Amino acid sequence: MIYSGSIQVRRKLACAHLSKELREKFGKRSLTVRKGDKVRILRGDFKRHEGEVTRVDRKRGVIYVEGVTVAKADGTAVQRPVHPSNVEIIELAQDKWREKILKR
Repeated sequence: MIYSGSIQVRRKLACAHLSKELREKFGKRSLTVRKGDKVRILRGDFKRHEGEVTRVDRKRGVIYVEGVTVAKADGTAVQRPVHPSNVEIIELAQDKWREKILKR
C-alpha cells in the first residue's frame, strides 16, 4: 500500500501527531507534515532532536529533518530519512491553505 498507493493515500501516510499545545489550540490530533514545519523526533537514534523539515518524499513515505545526518564511508554527511509516524509537530509552517485546513 505504501509504494503502490495513490497520491491521496500517500498524503495520509505522511501525517504526524501534533504536540499537546497545538492539539489544544487547533482541536486536531494530527496533520500532514509539510516543508517548513518544526518537528521533534520521538523514536530512533535522533530521539529528542528538534529541527525544521527540509523535504517531504511522498514516493518513499519519509521526511528529512534539518540536522539529522549520518556520515558516509568517505566522510561526507548525508541527511537521514525519518518516517513521519516517528515525529511530533511542535510548530506549524503557516500559509493560506494550512489555515483553511485548520478552520474546517
